[in-house]
Amino acid sequence: MTQVFTIDGTLIPVTVIDVKPNVVLQKKTMEKDGYEAIQLGLEDVKEHRSNKPAIGHAAKANTAPKHYIREIRADEMMDLEVGAEVKADLFKAGDVVDVQGTSKGHGYAGTIKRYNAQRGPVSHGGSKNIRHIGSMATTGRNNGRIEKNTPMPGHYGHVTTTNQNLVVVKVDAEEGYILVKGNVPGPNRGLVMIKTTVKPVKEVAPYELISYEGTSVEEELEKVTDAINEELAAEEAEREAAEAAKKKAASDARKGK
Repeated sequence: MTQVFTIDGTLIPVTVIDVKPNVVLQKKTMEKDGYEAIQLGLEDVKEHRSNKPAIGHAAKANTAPKHYIREIRADEMMDLEVGAEVKADLFKAGDVVDVQGTSKGHGYAGTIKRYNAQRGPVSHGGSKNIRHIGSMATTGRNNGRIEKNTPMPGHYGHVTTTNQNLVVVKVDAEEGYILVKGNVPGPNRGLVMIKTTVKPVKEVAPYELISYEGTSVEEELEKVTDAINEELAAEEAEREAAEAAKKKAASDARKGK
């Protein structure tokens, strides 16, 4: 994550998503497969690390075998042909998207960390149940039966999750990245899937970001220094004027006496 600024000085926290070209490996049609979707492949795999079915499947799209293969059902992408590349310019600034990924894994965890449960009393002579899950008594239906979805210790994280209503702040097709406002699921360098949001609002007004093209860091620092010096000079002038007015008032008071 990083941050960008608008022309009015607003700070926007953004996530930088590296968008590598996705190759269309296959098109699923209603007549042949019973549904419509496109199959995208990402990140080449060496042939000696792949197998013949994967090599033959990728050869139909004139590309190498892919490490990640996903199907997407999107009507607006059905006009793409096999072998076409999907890049960052599929989206534009102002689009509202949903980003899906695998959340960070935290290993085996107890109910306090996993479900924000309360601990037991820790006073002398109190309960020995401090960080345990407590009583697993019956629920009244039958003796000793544990209901499904009961909060218990277990594997925490590493599940598929989606962050919705994220605004695309900037798209750079040449460099191959997208800036999305807010955070996205998963760790750094994790694989995510960007889709148009399922919410009613699909697009908002794009942000006007500060552009540093054609300028150097030294020039920007000089501008900031000059602005700070002007503000300090104005404050010093106001302070001196206030002191002069105070002295004049005191002098007039003495003369009046």
